[in-house]
Amino acid sequence: MTNWYLYIIRTRSGELYTGITTDVKRRFAEHKEGGVKAARYLRGRGPLSLVFSQEVGSRSVASKAEWAVKQLPKEDKEALVTGRLLLETIAVPEAD
Repeated sequence: MTNWYLYIIRTRSGELYTGITTDVKRRFAEHKEGGVKAARYLRGRGPLSLVFSQEVGSRSVASKAEWAVKQLPKEDKEALVTGRLLLETIAVPEAD
């Protein structure tokens, strides 16, 4: 089984972008390069910094965790980035 990760990237203006991947280092490099594989939202918003990543399990769990994080207000996302909020407390776990 492939391990999936949830990650958060901070843009130049302080916005937070959330995504999922099986390879955080590769995916972050793609976003930084700004090419066709970069998220359209992040193009032209650099410099970018990877501020959070955590292994979450399967693709299904990762997708649910991503959705849950995207629903949070920015204040809670900042708490997640700084460790004051744990991903496990907001994401719905799924038995694999």
